[in-house]
Amino acid sequence: MNEQADVIIVGAGLAGLVAADELLSKGKRVVIVDQENSQAFGGQAFWSFGGLFLVDSAQQRRMGVRDSIDLAWEDWQNSAQWDRKDSELAEDYWAMQWGRSFVEFAGGQMASWIHEKGISLTPMVGWAERGALTQSGHGNSVPRFHVAWGTGTGVVGPFAERVRQAAQEGRLQLLFRHRVDELIVEGGECRGVAGAVLAQDHAQRGRPTNREVIDDFSLRASAVVVATGGIGANHELVRKWWPERLGTAPQQMLTGVPASVDGRMLDIVAQAGGQLVNRDRMWHYTEGIRNHDPLWPGHAIRILPGPSALWLDALGRRLPNPALPGFDTLGTLRTLRTDPDIAEYDHSWFIATKSIVAKEFALSGSEQNPDITDRKPLRVVGSRLTSRMPEPLQAFLGHGEDFVQAPDILSLVKKMNALTPQAPLDPQRVLQIVQARDRAMANPFGKDAQVMAIHNARRYRGDRLARVAKPHRLLNRSHGPLIAVRLRTLTRKSLGGIQTDLSGQVRDVQGVAIPGLFAAGEASGFGGGGVHGYNALEGTFLGGCLFTGLSVGRALS
Repeated sequence: MNEQADVIIVGAGLAGLVAADELLSKGKRVVIVDQENSQAFGGQAFWSFGGLFLVDSAQQRRMGVRDSIDLAWEDWQNSAQWDRKDSELAEDYWAMQWGRSFVEFAGGQMASWIHEKGISLTPMVGWAERGALTQSGHGNSVPRFHVAWGTGTGVVGPFAERVRQAAQEGRLQLLFRHRVDELIVEGGECRGVAGAVLAQDHAQRGRPTNREVIDDFSLRASAVVVATGGIGANHELVRKWWPERLGTAPQQMLTGVPASVDGRMLDIVAQAGGQLVNRDRMWHYTEGIRNHDPLWPGHAIRILPGPSALWLDALGRRLPNPALPGFDTLGTLRTLRTDPDIAEYDHSWFIATKSIVAKEFALSGSEQNPDITDRKPLRVVGSRLTSRMPEPLQAFLGHGEDFVQAPDILSLVKKMNALTPQAPLDPQRVLQIVQARDRAMANPFGKDAQVMAIHNARRYRGDRLARVAKPHRLLNRSHGPLIAVRLRTLTRKSLGGIQTDLSGQVRDVQGVAIPGLFAAGEASGFGGGGVHGYNALEGTFLGGCLFTGLSVGRALS
């Protein structure tokens, strides 16, 4: 057999680059193929906020956070809620083992390893996905969301740079515009890939590229690694696998990932005998806003909210607990999609003051956080530790179709109704809800769960300094104007995928490892076909790509 490499990696995203970097460090010959052009090098991770889940880190300890592997593993299990685990053939069998391994990695080797690989962390540790308001339920008990300098570019960049250098030195081959359509399986072993060469397309990063076929190709190697991501841009597949437990899929969804995240390699792996599991588990956000300067079709940004904004459904009713800003992603999605009174509507609302928006609304994405992406510490201090409105947020206030502002509630509701005339809000009813919320702000204690959450968040030094506005009434004009934001569902991550063992080797439907076939990153459900179970803890997507890419690279070395 004429092998062009020791390993072929399908997909030039973070997981694939990490695997390639590890293989190159051991002297292996590697080929990376990707259907996109060289502008897309680094994949989805390039656009991310750069959040990483670490446990008992130096950053946590400096901020007074007490964490441990045991506490993190308790949170992980309570969030995952694995229930498909009765035998080695069960869908959650390998996922559970990957979960434990990742938590141990996050609380052990990860900090020193990412430092060695060139990733540096800001001092900030965010409290993402605070959970379902019970210690035995979903959510992070303590802040664990570490932000990398450079955001997503700072995570993927060091690996991309080393891989490019290896390509220049002839130790690795990069084949862009090569779409894999088939895995070559001979005698039960994966021995290569075959597919189509696509016409050149110089579209900038993130924009769709053509699918014009100009030639075909085939490559052979001792092993193939599939690292092609999930289904987030393929709304047809999202709807196909949308689970009944989340109600009905929205009629219109926004898209949080480039069009190339199409999920096509998953079925190609299945055709080669690989087992796909947990495809009904997915991670979509309810705080999506349409980008005023879009790169891909339906391009949306997620607001990462602090705890203070008032959240109303499409009929103007306050969302029930635990559907609080920044607490329970899928719990909120389930609330919005299973309530028969509002299921026909695709939107909900934040109501906040200018002070809350400036302090608490972070926009997900490397391009929306130029201070961190460009590694400007003084600008970070100026934008995160003051009440000044960050420039990207100011741009959305001025140009975003989902934002309205007004000096008082009645005027604000009038503008909200102009955005969604199909679901007009009663101004007096909204005013009463706002006034009730404001009464709860009169004391530093009380019975309103959201107000208690605000005061609790401010007990954490990181939130008090950079993330949570000083408690105040929404109708306090000194904090105005009032701002309302229309929110819609934004598609993002697949939590299920290709089932793999702890080496990343793909298992078939009988639970047997397929020689020569491996998977990493989102394509593998971030490990084992579903390392998160039903819920993620955030910072675990990039972290999962790092860990699965490293694990596969080590196994194949």
